[in-house]
Amino acid sequence: MKIAVRYYSRGGNTKKIAEAISEAVGVEAKTVSEPLTEDVDILFLGSAPYAFNVDDEVKKFIGNINVSVGKVINFSTSAVISSTRKYVEKLFAEKNIPVAKEEFSCRGAFAMLHKGKPDENDLRAAADFAKKIIG
Repeated sequence: MKIAVRYYSRGGNTKKIAEAISEAVGVEAKTVSEPLTEDVDILFLGSAPYAFNVDDEVKKFIGNINVSVGKVINFSTSAVISSTRKYVEKLFAEKNIPVAKEEFSCRGAFAMLHKGKPDENDLRAAADFAKKIIG
């Protein structure tokens, strides 16, 4: 099974989750600035909501996918909104790439909100989630 992990992180919260997932599935986590260069069965894609959407870098990454992707597993961190799934699902629908119903999301620190998040429990939960996805 071919797996890829990509993420976009401004404050480092989503990067921490990406690295936990990466370690759990045994592939390097890369930023969305690095395009997919080969077909993948599972793409773990991480982001956070910015102005009630995903960052333009995530949109650009998705728009530029020109390889086969079996399914996308969304993961996200946020101080307020619980998930970015609906935003990425819409973008992937335009490319006929399915986004799985299963996803991982947790709180991320922002300003005075959720200090210390994601914490060790969140990182462990993200790793366990990823292992469950790949079987």
